[in-house]
Amino acid sequence: MKNLRPLIIGIIIGALATYFFCPRQPVKEGDNLPKKIVKPQGVIAVEAAKILNSNWNKERKQAVDSAAQRYGREKDNRWVWWPVEDVENYLDYAKHYSDSIGYNMTGLRVYLGVYGNIKGSKKKNLTTMFMVPTGNKTQANASTLNFLPPTEEDIPVPPLNDGSGGNQNYPQ
Repeated sequence: MKNLRPLIIGIIIGALATYFFCPRQPVKEGDNLPKKIVKPQGVIAVEAAKILNSNWNKERKQAVDSAAQRYGREKDNRWVWWPVEDVENYLDYAKHYSDSIGYNMTGLRVYLGVYGNIKGSKKKNLTTMFMVPTGNKTQANASTLNFLPPTEEDIPVPPLNDGSGGNQNYPQ
């Protein structure tokens, strides 16, 4: 036991010295910390979405499908789908791209488009949707005073398109 006493005292002194004299790494935001989940503004109930879809069917479906029929399609696309991973990757890409060209990305716009007369394509003359980042030019700190708020505009970042689409109604 007498032989172990110096060993135990040495371990305790070593541990205390390590604790007090070794630098601690500061915890950075996002370092293995759980991300706070925030419900975004504009989230609506599933029932409200079904009502919006039903209203679209009553007010727009016939006109849109009749326009598609002029181009040899029975129905037009009703929705566009992207995998979550593609959307997350696009948001990261768009933020990085926006920063690199001097823009502050503040949102996304979703536009309707039509593929047009693409011979041999399954998407020929069908409706599509694509996402475009929006924001404003970053202002240099040394710029003159600007009394007008920055205007939100489309940022010249390549848009996200090419999701899969369909013409089914909202799932029941």
